[in-house]
Amino acid sequence: MRGIAYAIAALASVIIMVAVAKMPSESSQADSASPSTTTVASEVTRDAGTLTIAVPDMHCSVSCYPRVKELLENSEAVETVELAEQKEAGIIDNRQVVVHYQSGFNVRQALSDLEKEGFAKSDVVH
Repeated sequence: MRGIAYAIAALASVIIMVAVAKMPSESSQADSASPSTTTVASEVTRDAGTLTIAVPDMHCSVSCYPRVKELLENSEAVETVELAEQKEAGIIDNRQVVVHYQSGFNVRQALSDLEKEGFAKSDVVH
């Protein structure tokens, strides 16, 4: 009886190994992705434009927003950073910033810089 159980376990492990070996890796999926499915956050921009970044950990207009603005404006490709429209003046209830940039803006690096400063959940909205 024990031999049968070992045989079944060995067969199951072989099947699992074959299934895992046939699964596409993350890098091959990323390589085969069309440009329309690639997120902005993984690219260096080719053209000038505007994008909105959600910064959920940005809570105050006195220290958080100025720090986010300074971090993003440290990139040579960033022209301006503005706080997104808020419902009430002086209170950050819409934790987003609008970034106006030139070609060559490295979105991934900008998000990484924000993460290093404690704004870890930041991401591109559009």
